[in-house]
Amino acid sequence: MEKRIQGSCTSILVGKDASIDGSTIISRNDDGHEALDPQRFVVVKPEDQPREYTSVISKLEIDLPDKPLSYTSIPNSILTNGIWPAAGINSKNVAMSATETITTNPRVLGLDPLIDGGLGEEDLVTVVLPYVSSAREGVKRLGSLLEKYGTYEPNGISFSDNEEVWWLETIGGHHWAAVRIPDDAYVVAPNRMNIDNFDFSSDDTMCSDDLKSLIDENNLNPDFDKYNLRHILGSSSVKDTVYNNPRAWYGQKFFSPGTTPEDPMDQDLPFICHANRKISIEDVKFVLSSHFENTKYDVYGNGTESEKKLFRPIGINRNHNVHILQIRNNVPDSIAGIHWLAYGANTFNTVVPFYSNVTDTPASFKNATGKFNMNNMYWLSCTTALLGDTNYDFYVDMRNDYELQAMSAYHKIQNETDKDIDNHDNVNEYLTSANEKLANEAFERQTALLGNMVISGSEQMKLRYNLND
Repeated sequence: MEKRIQGSCTSILVGKDASIDGSTIISRNDDGHEALDPQRFVVVKPEDQPREYTSVISKLEIDLPDKPLSYTSIPNSILTNGIWPAAGINSKNVAMSATETITTNPRVLGLDPLIDGGLGEEDLVTVVLPYVSSAREGVKRLGSLLEKYGTYEPNGISFSDNEEVWWLETIGGHHWAAVRIPDDAYVVAPNRMNIDNFDFSSDDTMCSDDLKSLIDENNLNPDFDKYNLRHILGSSSVKDTVYNNPRAWYGQKFFSPGTTPEDPMDQDLPFICHANRKISIEDVKFVLSSHFENTKYDVYGNGTESEKKLFRPIGINRNHNVHILQIRNNVPDSIAGIHWLAYGANTFNTVVPFYSNVTDTPASFKNATGKFNMNNMYWLSCTTALLGDTNYDFYVDMRNDYELQAMSAYHKIQNETDKDIDNHDNVNEYLTSANEKLANEAFERQTALLGNMVISGSEQMKLRYNLND
């Protein structure tokens, strides 16, 4: 079986009391092993949702329920390996992001091997999100599917509604565990098993029925007096110290300064964390774009060459999209779901706040193909990031000005749309037109940024001579 495992993402989750406006937030960099993988932003309508689903990678066949909900989705443009929807918000304002590839260990796999014909990242949003009315239901549905069909890879999946945020991790071929993130807490989750201390008796945890007995009867627990699932079921490898742990460390250092351990390689960085302030969308985007700014590990910084190359950054050339799924409180349900989205390496883009309660998406964000096309936001964003990488220090101020102005413009459109919602009978149509405004604004500003970079950068080319005729 040909597998296409991402193995590269970073997730951030925020409870409603930890966010600046009382929203729940789940977010992820959808990264891959390759630098470019064109993405699309679409709405899957009930009539377009399959009733008989077949996985491209594992060939698994699943009969799906009738009456699916509509949902936003970020599928691949090139479907050789399947749809890979990545994330979305359904019409009940339930959000799902799938998946964060995580780690395991041979003791677990020796007891519960991965299943070649099981579920994988390719499938999960399609077979879960259209059929759930709450985040908790999402956890239960995915858990039951894992127990029935198994999985061929270890993954972390996030769910949210306006009240709760949940994180589920798969364990071996058929087991799983999930934790409700406290309302006043946040999580930064890299590509490792992340859940640490686990209470099997809590209403805020769920797991496969026999998980505790699997651990106890097979002597899997290395600790004396607790169940730390990362210790029991995950890894503690050298790769974690340079590939995974530093990303959690930097995010925690940003959100919780002064309380984070000093060692970026620390294997026991906490799973559940508390920030020293309320967290905004801009905060989440900064961390998901970061490359260890203001440390010696910054690839664009002043450290030694070995220090700059030591750790895998969060923002990287292999970012395919970044999505921040926000379910708002204190607004009508019809405008509660916001699917923030950007494409390409995150260093030179901005997330755009698209309303999820729509019947279509803007063409510039929807119609990417494998052919380079500067009229599409995916390729425009990738081009801007590539040019910015050639001289980051020279271009970064242009990026900062663009980001401030663009995000201000998006918030203005969003504020005006929110205030005017009661004056429109056809909410779907009104929000669809608002998304067009947002997409046009984003495309024009991204184009202007690239133009400024080209004009200014031309003066810096090595192919020049200082004497004029």
